[in-house]
Amino acid sequence: MSKKLIYGVFDDPDKTVAAGYKVTGAGIKVNTVYSPFPVHGIDDAIQLPRTRISTAAFMFGLTGTSLAALMTWYMLIYDWPMNIGGKPSFSFAENFPSFVPVLFECTVLLGAHGMIATFFFLNRLAPGLSPRNPDKRSTDDKFIMEIEPAKQRISESEIKALLKEAGAIEINEN
Repeated sequence: MSKKLIYGVFDDPDKTVAAGYKVTGAGIKVNTVYSPFPVHGIDDAIQLPRTRISTAAFMFGLTGTSLAALMTWYMLIYDWPMNIGGKPSFSFAENFPSFVPVLFECTVLLGAHGMIATFFFLNRLAPGLSPRNPDKRSTDDKFIMEIEPAKQRISESEIKALLKEAGAIEINEN
């Protein structure tokens, strides 16, 4: 069974931000806001928690650095040591300056690919999935505020009245 949702449709980004403050000030939790472009201040207005995506990026980069260090040690010191330019081939620490470009490139490679995978996973953008956008107008000129009434302490009619009072030009249900 799908959950019931209420959508407040706004035609101005400033009205949407003001409505976000008004709605959250009344104790209503806003699920998300769909908009045709990034709206500065909407995160604070709907009390969206800070994202942890930077931590994920750091972890992917750290994984890339670790795998690159292991790869360079295994290939150039353990498995097939070669005397290149008179550099010692028995120690990772003594060869570290020549390994820096490889470490950097693998850090960037795994960090970028990991963030792309994380982006697709968090936004549910896998091929073949239907889009979650409730109203196609939010890709053009409208701003849609999504509220789940089952999680609120006030009734649906009060939520709709508050959205209308906050400047919603239209209120839809799913």
